[in-house]
Amino acid sequence: MNKLFNTKNIIKLLAILFITINAVSCQRDGSAEEDDLPQEELTNIVLLVTEDGTTNTLTYDYSIGAGGIPTIPLKDGKSYTVVAKFRNGNEDATQEIIDAKDEHFLIFDFPKSNIAVTRLDGNDLRNDGKRVGLRTKWDVVKVVDSPSPLLKLTLIHAPESVNDAKSGTAWGSVVGGETDAEATYNLTN
Repeated sequence: MNKLFNTKNIIKLLAILFITINAVSCQRDGSAEEDDLPQEELTNIVLLVTEDGTTNTLTYDYSIGAGGIPTIPLKDGKSYTVVAKFRNGNEDATQEIIDAKDEHFLIFDFPKSNIAVTRLDGNDLRNDGKRVGLRTKWDVVKVVDSPSPLLKLTLIHAPESVNDAKSGTAWGSVVGGETDAEATYNLTN
């Protein structure tokens, strides 16, 4: 019996217990197989920005986890059509989001700017009648309403409910769900 409870066996047992707890605590609520777009698979969030009345589309690529924040120049009083694309390396993962639209929702947070967002996803609505937000119109009132303006764009997976109205500085809010991807873009005039 003393051999069963010796110091080496207790240390081994504690090590196994520690590894097990860490492995379980690092997982999402559901398994990776349940998630149609696991967070670990998204590498880039690309915004295609076109000033209304022009044909000039500029691309702003945020590389997840790589550092560096793209800067999007906007003009006060102008409107822009913005298309969000999600990439996994060289593969476009946007269609996966469209195919599972009831499981996704985008939140556009402009904490230091005055920009109104209208979702233009077309007739491709979620079951709750809301749009994901992959195609939007930004009506810019004031880009630099406070120092260091930015956009924090968040893709939410499996929200219990969504609201596309403005909530504080963000266009869109959710109850429940988990973050599939998040990007930050600097804004400038």
